[in-house]
Amino acid sequence: MEKSLWILAAVLILGVFSHRSRALVNNATTESYSLFNYTTATPTVTVDWTEAVALEKSSEGATPTTTEEKLLTTTVENQQPHNRDRGNGEKYKKETGDETTRLDCPPLGLESLRVDDSQIQASSYQRMGLGPHRGRLNIQSGIEDGDLYDGAWCAEYKDRHQWLEVDAIHLMRFTGVILQGRNSIWSWDWVETYKVQLSNDSVSWQPCMNGSKEAVFEGSHDPESPVLGLLPVPTVARFIRINPQTWYPNGTICLRAEILGCRINDPSDIYSSELEHRSKNGLDFRHHNYKEMRKLMKSVSEECPDITRIYTIGRSYMGLKLYVMEISDNPGKHELGEPEFRYVAGMHGNEVLGRELVLNLMQYLCREYKRGNQRIVRLVTETRIHLLPSMNPDGYEVAYQKGSELSGWAEGRYSFEGIDLNHNFPDLNNIMWDAQENAADTSKVSNHYIPMPEYYTKEDAIVAPETRAVISWMQDIPFVLSANFHGGELVVTYPYDCTRDWAPQENTPTADDAFFRWLASVYASTNLVMANPDRRICHYEDFQSYNNIINGGAWHTVPGSMNDFSYLHTNCFEVTVELSCDKFPHVSELPIEWENNKESLLIYMEQVHRGIKGVIRDKITQRGIADAIVKVEDHDHDIRSAADGDYWRLLNPGEYKIVVWAEGYFPSMRRCHVGMEPRPTICDFTLIKTPIQRLKEIRAKGGKIPQDLQLHLRALRLRKLRVSTKAINRRRESQRQQMRRARSTGGWTV
Repeated sequence: MEKSLWILAAVLILGVFSHRSRALVNNATTESYSLFNYTTATPTVTVDWTEAVALEKSSEGATPTTTEEKLLTTTVENQQPHNRDRGNGEKYKKETGDETTRLDCPPLGLESLRVDDSQIQASSYQRMGLGPHRGRLNIQSGIEDGDLYDGAWCAEYKDRHQWLEVDAIHLMRFTGVILQGRNSIWSWDWVETYKVQLSNDSVSWQPCMNGSKEAVFEGSHDPESPVLGLLPVPTVARFIRINPQTWYPNGTICLRAEILGCRINDPSDIYSSELEHRSKNGLDFRHHNYKEMRKLMKSVSEECPDITRIYTIGRSYMGLKLYVMEISDNPGKHELGEPEFRYVAGMHGNEVLGRELVLNLMQYLCREYKRGNQRIVRLVTETRIHLLPSMNPDGYEVAYQKGSELSGWAEGRYSFEGIDLNHNFPDLNNIMWDAQENAADTSKVSNHYIPMPEYYTKEDAIVAPETRAVISWMQDIPFVLSANFHGGELVVTYPYDCTRDWAPQENTPTADDAFFRWLASVYASTNLVMANPDRRICHYEDFQSYNNIINGGAWHTVPGSMNDFSYLHTNCFEVTVELSCDKFPHVSELPIEWENNKESLLIYMEQVHRGIKGVIRDKITQRGIADAIVKVEDHDHDIRSAADGDYWRLLNPGEYKIVVWAEGYFPSMRRCHVGMEPRPTICDFTLIKTPIQRLKEIRAKGGKIPQDLQLHLRALRLRKLRVSTKAINRRRESQRQQMRRARSTGGWTV
């Protein structure tokens, strides 16, 4: 107790936090931060400083040499207190002989763009493309160095007087810094050690101390791996500076960063009335690992057993099940005329926001259905909804172990086998395009239901078990509309994703380009972040100039994408939604992201009811006809009816000529009108079997041929005979004319 009081007195005198003991005053109710003349009545925070070591440096602040420094080292591997989302994300406990607690403060928001460019300054910078606004964790550079969108802040001078400064706007309890090197395919630059300075006015700065010594933190060892450095003592301030001390010898001072800190409730803060935006839906906002995901899905199913069903479509390489939640008023059953919809998340395991949004959507649909929300009741009763929250659970578990901010840009992206699942589907685009180029009549080339190539079905084909499971799922259920969720950008892309002739970038539209643009616009225009005209671009591409939608091939070519495969192999239209600049948002961002996406998730599902739908039946038996081809005039993409004969054709408003035919039947044509209303136009078809087909079926059953069919066949064969006779006569007449011309020219010889 006496020793702790002495420490507190020393803090008041020195103006810094000092810690000489692993125990603080347990009955204290005030934390004093006299460095910045600020006191807040909050419980004492007990902190474990066992990993901090003093910098061997004189108290006068002399510049340390390499041999004089001992670094404050907190690496990704040995400490991740702020991002493991324990419980409600407030505290993290770890064992170090006795139990201690570190306050779990979220990132300030450099990566997520909550921190505005105007809040970041620097001592100097080489050029605008390497300015302080580019010093954001995980920011990606353009292909060319020297443009306005490079991959880090880089100081103009190579000395120890350079700094990157962040204005938190509010008083914050700063707890740590995460550092990364420069993202570039041409240069290697990173900061190896750094100091931290803090201020309340950006004029008077005080160094971060470790006891009586100025702290030096270990930085990066390569350009991409994030490295966490925890402050020896959480410190209250408004401004924070990162002051590089050493850097990669063959490079220069370049870094990307994130700051960790908790906002202080300050009555004098003019911004304190601006409450944080939070969701009112009371959902489970946290990151769910595999075990927690299963628990949540089970709890939703138990809460709404009448409208939910959990099933699996396969397993990952490591044996984790690919769970799907079905939501419908008759779960487990395909209802005639009711469209099938799916959301797929987690194709890339480290792009985690989609996973959490899909889990939140399950909870929301269940609760709102029970409350009688008419919009949700209508959606559930008229649509069979399938939600796959994690297509790549193996990759997610890898990213989850590192946690938010520390998993970097690619950790957990790929499957356990190192396969990018979004390049792992059969490339049907080039099969179709090659066939069209080689065909004398391109109209004879199939534009839908293109079969998988033989090589893809072999046992030694490089096809992930996750991909095989999803393909089988697609073939079992007649999906009409889908979206798959990714992260790292803010844009909605639509097919084709693969370009012709392997061009790296080229607009490659489908026959349904207009409707795909509509689908993409529906999601993008209702997403609160994408629709914000003042938002900052994520990395280096300004998708706002395209209204936040873009053809996949026009962005970058992706052979073997799920979107293209879904369109060419099944009836399903699918887009990709890039949900956020941050691939792995901190748990504190999840309520905000739910509100950003809630309306988009709902209204996109409702688009499955646009266009036309109906049932194709046999005229005599009134049974549904499976695999009947539905062709829209002037649309070079057909669809097929499902097993019960029902079909759905997504179309924009307009008048359409629809032709339907099936093997053994005469074609049928109708004109169908699609209105502006968000409901489908019913266009049923009745097909008549051809006489030959009827004859085949009767003979197969060993039955007697009816007299009307005999007469019909007789007339049909007579017509064929007459047609063939006319053809023979024309051919003979042509031969006789050739003989006459030969005689008249004297070319005839006996």
